[in-house]
Amino acid sequence: MAGEVARLLPGADVETYNYPNGEADPSFEGVDGVVVGGSGAGVYDEPDQPWITRQKAYVERALDEGVPLLGICFGHQLVNEVLGGTVVDSGESRGRLVEASLADVPLFEDVEPLVPVLHSDVVTEPGEGMDVVGTADYNEYFATQHRERPVWTVQYHPEFTPEIRPEYDDYWTETEHSFADSTATRTLENFARFCRRPATASD
Repeated sequence: MAGEVARLLPGADVETYNYPNGEADPSFEGVDGVVVGGSGAGVYDEPDQPWITRQKAYVERALDEGVPLLGICFGHQLVNEVLGGTVVDSGESRGRLVEASLADVPLFEDVEPLVPVLHSDVVTEPGEGMDVVGTADYNEYFATQHRERPVWTVQYHPEFTPEIRPEYDDYWTETEHSFADSTATRTLENFARFCRRPATASD
C-alpha cells in the first residue's frame, strides 16, 4: 500500500523501502518524516524474520533523532513494541470498515470515526510514553501518540482506499458501511503537516 501513501500526498517527495526484500536502511538525511506501514508478518515473528530486527533498530534511531513518525497497522504494533509494549494475535482476522472512537487531537482533524482495518494482531499494552488516542470495540489501544515526541500510531490503514480494495477481496468483508463515509486518508495529510514544521504530540 506504500504506493497509495505517495498518491495521497502529491505535494510530498515520497520514497519507499521494503525491509522484507533486504533493502538497505534509508538515511534520515533530508527526511521530514517517516511512515512505517503494514506487513503480513507479526512483530513476534522476529526469530524467523530477521528484517524485523533491522526495522526495529531503524525506528529506535528515528525516535532518538526526533524524526516525526507515523506507524500504521504493523507499524503501530512495531513502534509500541520498540517502546516496551505488547502485541499478540487476537485470533480473529479483520478486513472491513470499523467504527472507532478518536480523540480530539490534531492527527485526527476532519477524520470521521469510520476507518478501514486489515489485521489480526493487536496492541495489548502500549509502549512507554504512549497515550491512547483511539479505541475500537475490540481493542482499547487502537491508536496512540507519544506524550513528548512527534510519534503517532494507528491500527487502521489511512492509505487503504476504494481504488485498491479489489486487490484484497480474499481478506475483505463488506458491511453496511461505505468508503464514501470515511475520511481516514486525512490522517496522512495531517501527519504531513507535522513533518513540515517542528512538532510534538501535544501540538
